[in-house]
Amino acid sequence: QVQLVESGGGSVQAGGSLRLSCAASGYTYSHYCVGWFRRAPGKEREGVAAIYTTNSTTFYADSVKGRFTISRDNAKNTLYLQMNSLNPEDTGMYYCAAQASTYGFCISFSRRQADFDSWGQGTQVTVSS
Repeated sequence: QVQLVESGGGSVQAGGSLRLSCAASGYTYSHYCVGWFRRAPGKEREGVAAIYTTNSTTFYADSVKGRFTISRDNAKNTLYLQMNSLNPEDTGMYYCAAQASTYGFCISFSRRQADFDSWGQGTQVTVSS
């Protein structure tokens, strides 16, 4: 399993920005789907964004397209989620996750979240109106 540690959460007003980071260690395979998920109060966990490490293709939930950007720094083994134009509906606990996978798996990262075997502890994001 990959070890993952998130940071960068906090409280921000609507319209503001935050950048989440996820430091990773323990990659042992060549192909991974790494992504961000969130759980809002009273709601099920949902996929936010993912990136396939082999070709850096990115995938986003419709609710965050155009506002959030997922990226990786390979030298630092760190995953990022830049979140702009935040709104109160973005409030929740954000988790990064990793799974050795195929490209097809990563396309369906949100539906396949139960198959991710490496998870961070989460970082809280609170957006006030």
